[in-house]
Amino acid sequence: MKTIGLIGGLSWESTADYYKYINRGISERAGGLSSAKCLLYSCNFEEVVQLQKAGEWKRAAELLADAAKKLEAGGCDTILICTNTMHVVAGEVQNAVNVPLLHIVETTAAQIKKSGLRRVGLLGTRYTMEQSFYTDRLREHGIEAIVPGEEDRIRVHDVIFGELCKGELNASSKAEYIAIIERLRARGAEGIILGCTEIPLLLKQGDIDMPLFDTTRIHAEAAVEFALASMPSVTV
Repeated sequence: MKTIGLIGGLSWESTADYYKYINRGISERAGGLSSAKCLLYSCNFEEVVQLQKAGEWKRAAELLADAAKKLEAGGCDTILICTNTMHVVAGEVQNAVNVPLLHIVETTAAQIKKSGLRRVGLLGTRYTMEQSFYTDRLREHGIEAIVPGEEDRIRVHDVIFGELCKGELNASSKAEYIAIIERLRARGAEGIILGCTEIPLLLKQGDIDMPLFDTTRIHAEAAVEFALASMPSVTV
Protein backbone atom coordinates (compact mmCIF):
# COMPACT_ATOMS: atom_id res chain seq x y z
CA MET A 1 0.00 0.00 0.00
CA LYS A 2 1.26 3.44 -0.90
CA THR A 3 1.33 6.25 1.67
CA ILE A 4 -1.00 9.23 1.19
CA GLY A 5 0.06 12.72 2.23
CA LEU A 6 -2.71 15.16 3.18
CA ILE A 7 -2.30 18.93 3.37
CA GLY A 8 -5.32 19.59 5.58
CA GLY A 9 -6.79 21.98 8.08
CA LEU A 10 -8.22 24.02 5.22
CA SER A 11 -10.61 23.73 7.13
CA TRP A 12 -10.22 20.88 9.61
CA GLU A 13 -13.98 20.24 9.36
CA SER A 14 -13.65 18.88 5.83
CA THR A 15 -10.24 17.33 6.49
CA ALA A 16 -11.95 15.05 9.01
CA ASP A 17 -14.15 13.79 6.16
CA TYR A 18 -11.08 13.15 4.00
CA TYR A 19 -9.64 10.95 6.74
CA LYS A 20 -12.95 9.12 7.16
CA TYR A 21 -13.55 8.54 3.45
CA ILE A 22 -9.98 7.41 2.76
CA ASN A 23 -9.89 4.94 5.64
CA ARG A 24 -13.36 3.65 4.82
CA GLY A 25 -12.36 3.14 1.20
CA ILE A 26 -9.17 1.31 2.12
CA SER A 27 -11.08 -0.92 4.53
CA GLU A 28 -13.72 -1.81 1.94
CA ARG A 29 -11.20 -2.48 -0.81
CA ALA A 30 -8.37 -4.16 1.09
CA GLY A 31 -10.51 -6.08 3.59
CA GLY A 32 -9.88 -7.25 7.13
CA LEU A 33 -8.80 -4.51 9.50
CA SER A 34 -7.01 -2.55 6.77
CA SER A 35 -6.69 1.21 7.17
CA ALA A 36 -4.87 3.87 5.23
CA LYS A 37 -1.17 4.57 5.47
CA CYS A 38 -1.26 8.35 5.55
CA LEU A 39 0.39 11.44 6.98
CA LEU A 40 -1.50 14.65 7.70
CA TYR A 41 0.01 18.13 7.79
CA SER A 42 -2.71 20.30 9.30
CA CYS A 43 -2.29 23.98 8.48
CA ASN A 44 -3.43 26.89 10.62
CA PHE A 45 -6.40 27.88 8.47
CA GLU A 46 -6.59 31.41 9.87
CA GLU A 47 -3.10 32.10 8.57
CA VAL A 48 -4.06 30.88 5.11
CA VAL A 49 -7.36 32.81 5.10
CA GLN A 50 -5.57 36.07 5.91
CA LEU A 51 -3.18 35.48 2.99
CA GLN A 52 -6.16 34.81 0.71
CA LYS A 53 -7.86 38.03 1.76
CA ALA A 54 -4.67 39.99 1.16
CA GLY A 55 -4.10 38.38 -2.24
CA GLU A 56 -0.78 37.02 -0.99
CA TRP A 57 -0.98 33.89 -3.12
CA LYS A 58 2.79 33.61 -3.47
CA ARG A 59 3.20 33.41 0.31
CA ALA A 60 0.31 30.95 0.54
CA ALA A 61 1.99 28.82 -2.12
CA GLU A 62 5.19 28.81 -0.07
CA LEU A 63 3.30 27.62 3.02
CA LEU A 64 1.67 24.73 1.19
CA ALA A 65 4.86 23.84 -0.68
CA ASP A 66 6.66 23.61 2.66
CA ALA A 67 3.92 21.31 3.95
CA ALA A 68 4.25 19.13 0.86
CA LYS A 69 8.02 18.88 1.31
CA LYS A 70 7.55 17.72 4.88
CA LEU A 71 5.05 15.08 3.81
CA GLU A 72 7.39 13.86 1.08
CA ALA A 73 10.26 13.70 3.58
CA GLY A 74 7.99 11.62 5.81
CA GLY A 75 7.66 8.99 3.10
CA CYS A 76 4.46 9.92 1.28
CA ASP A 77 3.97 8.61 -2.26
CA THR A 78 1.41 11.23 -3.27
CA ILE A 79 0.13 14.59 -2.01
CA LEU A 80 -3.45 15.87 -1.74
CA ILE A 81 -4.33 19.50 -1.04
CA CYS A 82 -7.55 19.01 0.94
CA THR A 83 -9.35 22.06 -0.43
CA ASN A 84 -10.50 23.35 -3.81
CA THR A 85 -9.48 27.00 -3.47
CA MET A 86 -5.82 26.38 -2.74
CA HIS A 87 -5.44 24.45 -5.98
CA VAL A 88 -4.83 27.94 -7.34
CA VAL A 89 -1.24 27.22 -6.23
CA ALA A 90 -1.22 23.52 -7.16
CA GLY A 91 1.52 24.07 -9.73
CA GLU A 92 3.86 25.61 -7.18
CA VAL A 93 3.17 22.78 -4.73
CA GLN A 94 3.81 20.13 -7.37
CA ASN A 95 7.05 21.81 -8.39
CA ALA A 96 8.27 21.64 -4.78
CA VAL A 97 8.14 17.83 -4.58
CA ASN A 98 9.00 14.79 -6.66
CA VAL A 99 5.92 12.73 -5.80
CA PRO A 100 2.69 13.31 -7.76
CA LEU A 101 0.02 15.75 -6.62
CA LEU A 102 -3.49 14.33 -7.00
CA HIS A 103 -5.32 17.36 -8.41
CA ILE A 104 -8.90 17.86 -7.22
CA VAL A 105 -10.11 19.37 -10.51
CA GLU A 106 -8.65 16.49 -12.51
CA THR A 107 -10.35 13.88 -10.36
CA THR A 108 -13.64 15.80 -10.42
CA ALA A 109 -13.50 16.31 -14.19
CA ALA A 110 -13.04 12.56 -14.64
CA GLN A 111 -16.24 11.89 -12.66
CA ILE A 112 -18.22 14.51 -14.60
CA LYS A 113 -17.09 13.05 -17.93
CA LYS A 114 -17.95 9.56 -16.70
CA SER A 115 -21.48 10.79 -15.98
CA GLY A 116 -21.79 12.11 -19.52
CA LEU A 117 -22.41 15.73 -18.49
CA ARG A 118 -20.78 18.70 -20.18
CA ARG A 119 -22.38 21.80 -18.53
CA VAL A 120 -22.21 22.06 -14.75
CA GLY A 121 -22.74 24.73 -12.13
CA LEU A 122 -19.83 25.56 -9.85
CA LEU A 123 -20.25 26.49 -6.19
CA GLY A 124 -17.24 27.39 -4.09
CA THR A 125 -15.42 30.30 -2.52
CA ARG A 126 -15.34 33.53 -4.49
CA TYR A 127 -11.70 32.75 -5.30
CA THR A 128 -12.73 29.46 -6.91
CA MET A 129 -15.75 30.88 -8.72
CA GLU A 130 -14.19 34.15 -9.87
CA GLN A 131 -10.61 33.21 -10.73
CA SER A 132 -9.97 31.16 -13.85
CA PHE A 133 -7.76 28.36 -12.46
CA TYR A 134 -10.74 26.06 -11.87
CA THR A 135 -12.96 26.82 -14.86
CA ASP A 136 -10.02 26.81 -17.29
CA ARG A 137 -8.95 23.35 -16.13
CA LEU A 138 -12.48 22.05 -16.54
CA ARG A 139 -12.61 23.56 -20.02
CA GLU A 140 -9.50 21.57 -20.96
CA HIS A 141 -11.66 18.48 -20.38
CA GLY A 142 -14.52 19.81 -22.47
CA ILE A 143 -16.60 20.81 -19.45
CA GLU A 144 -18.31 24.19 -19.27
CA ALA A 145 -18.68 25.59 -15.75
CA ILE A 146 -21.48 28.05 -14.98
CA VAL A 147 -20.94 30.23 -11.92
CA PRO A 148 -23.66 32.03 -9.94
CA GLY A 149 -24.35 35.75 -10.32
CA GLU A 150 -22.49 38.19 -8.11
CA GLU A 151 -24.97 38.34 -5.23
CA ASP A 152 -25.23 34.57 -5.14
CA ARG A 153 -21.43 34.23 -5.24
CA ILE A 154 -21.14 36.52 -2.24
CA ARG A 155 -23.73 34.51 -0.30
CA VAL A 156 -22.15 31.14 -1.12
CA HIS A 157 -18.74 32.48 -0.03
CA ASP A 158 -20.05 34.02 3.19
CA VAL A 159 -21.79 30.81 4.25
CA ILE A 160 -18.59 28.83 3.68
CA PHE A 161 -16.39 31.05 5.84
CA GLY A 162 -18.98 32.30 8.29
CA GLU A 163 -20.70 28.98 8.99
CA LEU A 164 -19.40 25.79 7.37
CA CYS A 165 -15.74 26.25 8.28
CA LYS A 166 -16.91 26.64 11.88
CA GLY A 167 -19.02 23.48 11.75
CA GLU A 168 -22.31 25.43 11.70
CA LEU A 169 -24.99 23.83 9.51
CA ASN A 170 -28.09 25.99 9.11
CA ALA A 171 -31.31 24.95 7.36
CA SER A 172 -31.83 28.50 6.08
CA SER A 173 -28.44 28.48 4.37
CA LYS A 174 -29.19 25.10 2.81
CA ALA A 175 -32.41 26.52 1.41
CA GLU A 176 -30.49 29.48 -0.05
CA TYR A 177 -27.96 27.15 -1.65
CA ILE A 178 -30.75 25.08 -3.21
CA ALA A 179 -32.33 28.26 -4.60
CA ILE A 180 -28.97 29.25 -6.10
CA ILE A 181 -28.63 25.81 -7.66
CA GLU A 182 -32.09 26.14 -9.19
CA ARG A 183 -31.02 29.42 -10.78
CA LEU A 184 -27.97 27.64 -12.23
CA ARG A 185 -30.23 24.89 -13.53
CA ALA A 186 -32.34 27.53 -15.28
CA ARG A 187 -29.18 28.72 -17.01
CA GLY A 188 -28.43 25.25 -18.36
CA ALA A 189 -26.50 23.48 -15.60
CA GLU A 190 -26.95 19.70 -15.82
CA GLY A 191 -25.20 19.03 -12.52
CA ILE A 192 -23.46 20.92 -9.73
CA ILE A 193 -19.86 20.80 -8.55
CA LEU A 194 -19.68 21.23 -4.78
CA GLY A 195 -16.39 23.01 -5.39
CA CYS A 196 -15.54 23.69 -1.78
CA THR A 197 -14.77 20.78 0.51
CA GLU A 198 -17.04 22.26 3.21
CA ILE A 199 -20.18 22.46 1.06
CA PRO A 200 -20.84 18.67 1.24
CA LEU A 201 -21.19 19.12 4.99
CA LEU A 202 -24.37 21.07 4.22
CA LEU A 203 -25.68 19.68 0.94
CA LYS A 204 -26.21 15.99 0.13
CA GLN A 205 -27.34 14.28 -3.06
CA GLY A 206 -30.80 13.66 -1.62
CA ASP A 207 -31.40 17.39 -1.13
CA ILE A 208 -31.95 18.11 -4.83
CA ASP A 209 -32.89 16.13 -7.92
CA MET A 210 -29.82 16.76 -10.05
CA PRO A 211 -26.30 15.29 -9.90
CA LEU A 212 -24.05 16.76 -7.21
CA PHE A 213 -20.32 16.22 -7.51
CA ASP A 214 -18.91 16.02 -3.98
CA THR A 215 -15.28 17.03 -4.50
CA THR A 216 -14.24 15.88 -1.02
CA ARG A 217 -15.44 12.35 -1.62
CA ILE A 218 -14.21 12.24 -5.23
CA HIS A 219 -10.73 13.41 -4.21
CA ALA A 220 -10.57 10.95 -1.32
CA GLU A 221 -11.66 8.07 -3.56
CA ALA A 222 -8.89 8.96 -6.01
CA ALA A 223 -6.40 8.74 -3.14
CA VAL A 224 -7.69 5.26 -2.28
CA GLU A 225 -7.30 4.16 -5.90
CA PHE A 226 -3.74 5.48 -5.95
CA ALA A 227 -2.80 3.84 -2.65
CA LEU A 228 -4.08 0.42 -3.69
CA ALA A 229 -3.13 0.50 -7.36
CA SER A 230 -0.31 -2.02 -6.97
CA MET A 231 -2.11 -4.29 -4.50
CA PRO A 232 -4.12 -7.37 -5.47
CA SER A 233 -7.85 -7.32 -4.75
CA VAL A 234 -8.89 -9.01 -1.50
CA THR A 235 -12.08 -11.01 -1.14
CA VAL A 236 -13.64 -10.44 2.25
